[in-house]
Amino acid sequence: MQKLSLVAAARQQLEAAAREPHGRSAHTVYGGHEHVLRQTVIALRAGESLSEHENPGEATVHVLHGRVRLVAGDDSWDGSTGDLLIVPPTRHALHAVEDAAVLLTVAKIPG
Repeated sequence: MQKLSLVAAARQQLEAAAREPHGRSAHTVYGGHEHVLRQTVIALRAGESLSEHENPGEATVHVLHGRVRLVAGDDSWDGSTGDLLIVPPTRHALHAVEDAAVLLTVAKIPG
């Protein structure tokens, strides 16, 4: 059994994002490309985004700190600390309304 503090991981990624010129930082805390399940802590400085991309499988965004907006076409969903956003199975983007850290969980669709 392993234990991980998501609070500490979010803080570390927020600190790293503050140092990066592109204002983003990420670290996979469980799984990876060779697994079905992957969980990644992602930090974005206010105003930064993960540009529009395809959904590789079922996915959720758990907001660990701050506020984000998930956008898919004409639809958008706002999330703040503690919220869980279900990522739609379409092209989407994630924007940081304020400095934010999220736990992205993806279960890849086999294929």
